[in-house]
Amino acid sequence: MVFSAKTGGSDEWKAVISAISTLVEEATFEATGEGIAFRGMDPSHVALIDIAWPNSAFEKYVCDEDIKFGVRIDEFSKLIKRSDKKDNIEISISEDKLLLVTIGKNKKYKMRLIESSATDTPLPKITYNAKVGVTSSEFDKILGDIQVVSEYLSINATPTTAEFSGRGDSGEAIITLEKGMPEMPEMEVKEDSNATYSLEYLNSIVKAIGSTVANTVVCEFSSKMPLRLEFKVANIGRIHFYLAPRVES
Repeated sequence: MVFSAKTGGSDEWKAVISAISTLVEEATFEATGEGIAFRGMDPSHVALIDIAWPNSAFEKYVCDEDIKFGVRIDEFSKLIKRSDKKDNIEISISEDKLLLVTIGKNKKYKMRLIESSATDTPLPKITYNAKVGVTSSEFDKILGDIQVVSEYLSINATPTTAEFSGRGDSGEAIITLEKGMPEMPEMEVKEDSNATYSLEYLNSIVKAIGSTVANTVVCEFSSKMPLRLEFKVANIGRIHFYLAPRVES
């Protein structure tokens, strides 16, 4: 079995590991000829992350048979953090089933793999009525603005506007973006939609991926239905993050 995947820099792995670490402590990656994939759900089943990293995004990629390999995210993260931004990172699996991680030209690590605990996690089957694409830096600001007064973010989309709001004991915040604004380069609303989501989860995933890596965050949702965030990340392909809505008691 031959498997090797090499990135041109370290930002890609840092973004992927950081995103996964917001939900789980152990991760099972699946490598095929098409590329590397990961899908996992947090223990409370509120959030799910789905990563598709195509072979074309790697500087070098070889996988002659499908494999799964499990890692402890904190251990893997410590290795990757020893890299500089421009260091290429190559991972492969040794004959004695260790993960080999080569950073730059002179750092080599061996890491024990863990038993794959992956179970098939189906993606939510949802018809999305609203699609709102916001620049990553603007979305990060919106979350910060709402968090001043609330633990939850409400999104209300019409064909021409997207309203982000939050309400708490101390007051209320509303940020409105209009179709065509540079901060909102993408907008398609089939019918008015409104839903509310946890800021704790949203903040952690947005900060984990980082606005320097992802240029745009695309929010897709329907009234009182799960939210799907798509991070368009250079050299990775896509990261999808699903979040269950807040249900009013």
